[in-house]
Amino acid sequence: MQHIYAPWRSEYFSQKVDGCVFCNIAKSPELDDSTGVIFRAKHCFGVMNRYPYSPGHFMVIPFMHSDKIEDLSDEAWIEISQFVRKGVGILKKDLNAKGVNIGMNLSAAAGAGIAEHVHYHLVPRWQGDTNFITTIGETRVNGVPFEPLFEKLKAAFNA
Repeated sequence: MQHIYAPWRSEYFSQKVDGCVFCNIAKSPELDDSTGVIFRAKHCFGVMNRYPYSPGHFMVIPFMHSDKIEDLSDEAWIEISQFVRKGVGILKKDLNAKGVNIGMNLSAAAGAGIAEHVHYHLVPRWQGDTNFITTIGETRVNGVPFEPLFEKLKAAFNA
């Protein structure tokens, strides 16, 4: 197997955060630009994934810290669902995504990287965006810089 080094990812693995990373982001609106927050609502917020599956991948996260969706109020669940729907529309319109994967991994056993705080992933997709480099080379290529996508999605949610 060939190894391709991505030293910028070492920041992700070396960061030690006290408490829940999502709760820390939620409690620090003054850091929204540096943490990638694209919107804030009453019960949830959206944040860009720093290590996306595809360009524009972001998450919708409830402010309430819980690892169980069944703990969320109906009002919070409805608002989260509305922002997921709005996010799908934005990814299709503003990033020209041809499809979108949405989903939650509930618990570490289900594949959640941050299992202690439920969150939705919205992953924009394009025809042929999964190619040999991912499936054979076990390498992900993100051909678009993070910052312009962050600004574009943030503007779309605030429009």
